[in-house]
Amino acid sequence: MHYIGIDLGGTNIAAGIVDENGCMVVKDSVPTQKERPTEEIVDDMAALCNTLCKKSGIPMEEIRSVGVGCPGAIDDKNGIVSYCNNIPMNNYPMCEILGKKLGKRVSLSNDANAAAYGEYIKNGSGCDSFLMITLGTGVGAGLVLNGKIFSGFNGVASEAGHMTLVHDGVQCTCGKKGCWEAYASVTALLRQTKEAAENHPESSMNENIKHRSKVSGRTAFEEARNGDETAKAVVTKYCEYVADGLTSLINIIEPERVCIGGGISKEGDYLLNPVKEWVNNHEYNRYCPKTAIETAKLFNDAGIIGAALAGR
Repeated sequence: MHYIGIDLGGTNIAAGIVDENGCMVVKDSVPTQKERPTEEIVDDMAALCNTLCKKSGIPMEEIRSVGVGCPGAIDDKNGIVSYCNNIPMNNYPMCEILGKKLGKRVSLSNDANAAAYGEYIKNGSGCDSFLMITLGTGVGAGLVLNGKIFSGFNGVASEAGHMTLVHDGVQCTCGKKGCWEAYASVTALLRQTKEAAENHPESSMNENIKHRSKVSGRTAFEEARNGDETAKAVVTKYCEYVADGLTSLINIIEPERVCIGGGISKEGDYLLNPVKEWVNNHEYNRYCPKTAIETAKLFNDAGIIGAALAGR
């Protein structure tokens, strides 16, 4: 039996065909171009599903169902995107519209919940409480309790990216100021990197940015590894922002394991070690067993796998 999972992100639409064990058969992606009409985005989601079937040789008739992971407030019971600030949608009936285009049953999950479930299935199924933080265009969080996604009574639980980290701080795309997402997302890291480079024109990071004419989430990490002090300061502060929010979540939930995902998690120990040190020094728990903090193993595949299998 095969399933299609779609990870609808602010930058890319990633999708894959997944078997019943959570193994990826084939995957592909296209740019989201999030400012265009939602109908066009959904058309591309449907086209991507058909492309996957052609690539794999698995006809659409043999696909049992399609699952979508989408950022924002999700009414998973009715298949509606209630609100999404990173990809402008409001009360959008995703399952109904995509289902008609594909002739398939479609399920809908919050993207961070889907990623958490995918990572849990493959790497965390021994835990009774599993929390995943996804650092990308925004900051997502997904909580799995006793093998099931915890989505709250209304499907909007675990929007940790929009808890306040700094009162009256940096403007967030949700309309608030000072959200964790405005400091710990990769979008925030890009802003922090550019600002630091502009404020320190003598830095090698600034010179390299001007030479490349491009900044990515890895720029500050790469330059810090090469010894640039400005970049080191950016990385240190960014890791503190990530860890500060994570400390609050651990204090509230005390999960058995936390997994940090998203593309920036590929920085591995260079990201993980300072985050773990900060959390261990600042969390309330001093005497009981500590929450294990790890980087993701599935990386960007987690959202696809979780979305595919969440609605089976």
